[in-house]
Amino acid sequence: METAKTKHPTFKYLILSLSLSFLLLFLFISLHPNRFQALLTTTVTENRPPHSAFVSSTEDLKIRPGYTSYDTYIQRQLNKTLNPKLREIWTTRDWDRKIQVFSRFFSDLKSGKFLADSSKCLCVGARVGQEVEALKRVGVADSIGIDLVPFPPLVIKGDFHNQPFDDETFDFEFSNVFDHALRPEKFIAEIERTLKSDGVAVLHVSLSRRGDKYSANDLYSVKPLVKLFRRSKLVRVRKVDGFGLDTEVVFRKTKKNITQRF
Repeated sequence: METAKTKHPTFKYLILSLSLSFLLLFLFISLHPNRFQALLTTTVTENRPPHSAFVSSTEDLKIRPGYTSYDTYIQRQLNKTLNPKLREIWTTRDWDRKIQVFSRFFSDLKSGKFLADSSKCLCVGARVGQEVEALKRVGVADSIGIDLVPFPPLVIKGDFHNQPFDDETFDFEFSNVFDHALRPEKFIAEIERTLKSDGVAVLHVSLSRRGDKYSANDLYSVKPLVKLFRRSKLVRVRKVDGFGLDTEVVFRKTKKNITQRF
C-alpha cells in the first residue's frame, strides 16, 4: 500500500510547478499590464518578415505576402526582366506597337500642358524603353529610363526605390509599374524627390484587374496614391487602355507638403 501512494511523485510535482507558473504569470499580467503588452508586441515584430517594417497595407492598397527579404523581391523581379523570351517579344513583336500607344498618351499629355518638348523626362521601370523612345518620337528629346537591367542607350540601371539621381532633376516622370513596387511609399517618395517643383508625375495603374505574378501590390482605388504623393496635387484622373492598365493619374508637384482630401 505504501508503494501505491508514492508511485507517481513526479506527476504531482509537475502539476504543482505548472500551477505556480500560471499563478505567477497571472500576477505579473495583473500588476504590469503595460509591460506585458510591450513584451508581446516586441516578440511579434521581431518575428515578422524583414519587409514588414517598411510596408503597410490599407483597404485600397494591399502588399502581396511572400517576400522574406528585399533581395528575394529583387530576384523575383529580375526573373521577369531577364527572361529571354520576354525580352525578345519586347524588342521585336511588341516594339512598334507599344511605341505607337505610348506616343498617343504622351501627345495627349502635351496637349494638356503636362509635358513639353523642353521637358527633361524620366520613365520609371522602363524595361527596354519603348516609352522613352515614344517620348523622343513626339519631340521630347531629353528622356531616359531606369530599370534593374539597363538597355542602352534608352534605359540605364537603377532601382526605383532608390533612384540614382539628384533632387529636383526632372520636369516629368512617367511609370506604368507601380504594381511592382514592394515599398509604394518609397517608390512615390523617390519620384517626388527627383521631380522639380511644378513638375508632373504620371502613373498608369490598374484598378479593375489584378497584376501578374510578379506584381508586389494590388491597388483598388486612387485614394492611396493621393495619400502617398505628399508634395503633389492630384490634377487629373482618366480611363485609359494601356496594356492591361486602365487608369491614368496625374500629379503636379507643389513647393511644400500638402494635405489632400479625396
